[in-house]
Amino acid sequence: MDGAEARQRRLEDHGSLGRLPAALEDGALNIPESQEVAPKPRVELGGETTLSIGLQVTIPFVFAGLGLSMAGVLLNYFQHWPVFVEVKDLLTLVPPLVGLKGNLEMTLASRLSTAANTGQIDDPQEQHKIISSNLALVQVQAIVVGFLAALAALLLGAISREELDLVKMGLLCASSVITAFLAAFALGMLMVCIVIGARKLGVNPDNIATPIAASLGDLITLSILALVSSFFYEHKDSWYLALGACVVFIALIPLLVIIVKQSPPIMRILKYGWFPIILAMVISSFGGLILSKTISEQQFKGMAIFTPVICGVGGNLVAIQTSRISTYLHIWSTPGVLPLWMKKFWPNPCSTFCTSEINSMSARILLFMVIPGHLVFFYIICLVEGHSLTNSKSFVVLYLLASLIQVTILLYLAEVMVRLTWHQALDPDSHCIPYLTGLGDLLGTGLLALCFLIDWLLRSKAVLDGHPELVSGPP
Repeated sequence: MDGAEARQRRLEDHGSLGRLPAALEDGALNIPESQEVAPKPRVELGGETTLSIGLQVTIPFVFAGLGLSMAGVLLNYFQHWPVFVEVKDLLTLVPPLVGLKGNLEMTLASRLSTAANTGQIDDPQEQHKIISSNLALVQVQAIVVGFLAALAALLLGAISREELDLVKMGLLCASSVITAFLAAFALGMLMVCIVIGARKLGVNPDNIATPIAASLGDLITLSILALVSSFFYEHKDSWYLALGACVVFIALIPLLVIIVKQSPPIMRILKYGWFPIILAMVISSFGGLILSKTISEQQFKGMAIFTPVICGVGGNLVAIQTSRISTYLHIWSTPGVLPLWMKKFWPNPCSTFCTSEINSMSARILLFMVIPGHLVFFYIICLVEGHSLTNSKSFVVLYLLASLIQVTILLYLAEVMVRLTWHQALDPDSHCIPYLTGLGDLLGTGLLALCFLIDWLLRSKAVLDGHPELVSGPP
């Protein structure tokens, strides 16, 4: 390690980009350990400006927000379907399944973005190997995590309600596995097309791939979950259908593993990369428990609409920042060795948001987008579902404050976690994004529920004091 550090110091002194790591754990790079490589990034990250980053991020971010807003409207509609009313644990499934876009698709997009920015997908043969092995990996992870998410929802439901229904168990498991598999396949293919297209256009895919995953991920996942669960609910007497579906998808795992094996680095992720996505799923499940406990209460009216938005926006922004820092380190350093200018200080809120360094600049841009973005999304939701929302002015203020707190915490944690992960010679693309998006789901759901509760208490107090006009008004 000392030799690598000394070499890194010499490379920085001469202004070189350095040597890219061999066969990174993310599988995007497949380079022999001894081979010296001069990376050829199409997008020079150090040359990006505030304007260029803002322009590249804003359009996908707005597009993502529109998708998240529509996802909130959909969830508000789906919660009244018979299957969601009868099987309450389906609502517990929503955050972990929707969060899979952070655990799987955003991680995939980040890995492919790193490969694109370092020129590793320019060769057609290498491109095919990278893409096929990554997609197969995502499908295996989706099947396993979908099954575990259903078990977690059942366990949390059994603890809170002290009941366990075998028919509902089969419905939850089959719905979760099928939803995770189909959503991962659709979004995975979309991420591949976006990254390759951005590479050809000379646009940094780190800035656009994850927002687009967020824009369509919730819509696709919620729609598939509602349709699949309704099908099994209508055929709940035919218990063998749910069992057969689970067996079929589990049987696909060996075939997918064969595809993954063509890339040893990806195979290493399949062997050792389960902890981040499983822990992220567990964290999101607690957010789902909060959602299922509050969604039907009168004082939490509108919880279903805003949950996908606040969770999705937070996860979207932190995934962009994590992907950018990861690509930056892949280009300028080697795993286990932080660049000298990052060694000089431990991340703190000031260094994360207030310096002239490129990653600090992007963090400021992303943070400044929170309030305007949520105001736009809030207005759109009010136009579509105004009758379903609280008309409290105080709620708007609390909601914006909660979203700002959520994103500030996530962006700071992104800086800390990426540095720690890189220092341990692990790939941040595969190890940080799942944790951060899962934490974003839990923070978003918890803070949102707190906003509704505080707003309800304020309105109740104002009514008792005879001043309801202080907190009420048009949405």
